[in-house]
Amino acid sequence: MTIRKIFVAAFAAGVCVCASGLAMQAQETKTAQDSAAMAEIRHQVENYMQSIDDADTSLGATVWSPTPDATFIEPQGHERGWDQIASVVYDKLMGQTFSKRTLKNVSDVSIHLYGDAAVVEFDWDFVATLRSDGKTLVHTTGRESQVYVNLAGKGWRLVHVHYSGPPVKGPGGF
Repeated sequence: MTIRKIFVAAFAAGVCVCASGLAMQAQETKTAQDSAAMAEIRHQVENYMQSIDDADTSLGATVWSPTPDATFIEPQGHERGWDQIASVVYDKLMGQTFSKRTLKNVSDVSIHLYGDAAVVEFDWDFVATLRSDGKTLVHTTGRESQVYVNLAGKGWRLVHVHYSGPPVKGPGGF
């Protein structure tokens, strides 16, 4: 083998080693970014649950996207835009209907990242006291999916919630 061939082979091997190192570094950076995003989203899910417990539109406004394209699908309706979500879900349903609310996550929160978007899934348990008599307890369980987007200057914000009851088992199911 000539000196030139040895030099070319050594150079090519060096390029491969450098490229491999850069690829591993890029993957480590992406993993760290994904971990940070997932931690922020998990924190937003906790804030969301607290905002429901407290019927707190101020806290809710830090979780939800302030845009008119945010949506909330629930058994009694379909709210569109943060203003309608704040009015119907937070003020009317949570605030005026119930005097006390406890929304708890009863499963692992599953987060699926897709760049600047994420889908979250979890099961919940909700217990509340009716405001009308101050003593009747309402207890429901269900599951929820949420969609978050990473908005410039605002971080991860909730843009969609869809919740429903637990799966139907037995003859009434599919």
